Amino acid sequence: MDITQAIQTKRAVREFSQQPIPEEAVLAILHAGRRAQSSKNTQPWWFLAIRDRQQLQALSELGTYASHLATAALGVAILTPDPAARWSIMFDAGQAAAYMQLAAWGMRIGSCLVTLHNPEPARQVLGFPEDVHARMAISFGYPADPSLIDQEKVYFDRWPEAQAPSPSAHR
Repeated sequence: MDITQAIQTKRAVREFSQQPIPEEAVLAILHAGRRAQSSKNTQPWWFLAIRDRQQLQALSELGTYASHLATAALGVAILTPDPAARWSIMFDAGQAAAYMQLAAWGMRIGSCLVTLHNPEPARQVLGFPEDVHARMAISFGYPADPSLIDQEKVYFDRWPEAQAPSPSAHR
């Protein structure tokens, strides 16, 4: 999938299959985040890639809408210096998140951003130092419903003519 197609079709995926993500795909996702632009090229982030089921489960309990982390094949916590130090830190972290999500979607891997509303317990789960902060994570995995990536399901302006089945035909 090219980048324009990825941008036009990207959607949040919160239900994942149990299929593991190949190592080369994990590395490509993380590399995309590393290559993201940042204010003054400071790259104020570190990525903690998480595949351990217990850690993913524990993190899924630290955000109001974070339950999808528990079933993800991969979680990535985006760690930063103190976000209060400079407004652009979280903007830059968001850029890295977007790059990773688009790289994943291009490989047909879904994702969803998570706000960690309880960052101190995240420190206990992940073991990062006091001067590092966790405010967001991303769940990654192959969609439980593969039709989410099916380009035939993307329409513009109007439902297509009678040749397309109704959504209820897929249930």
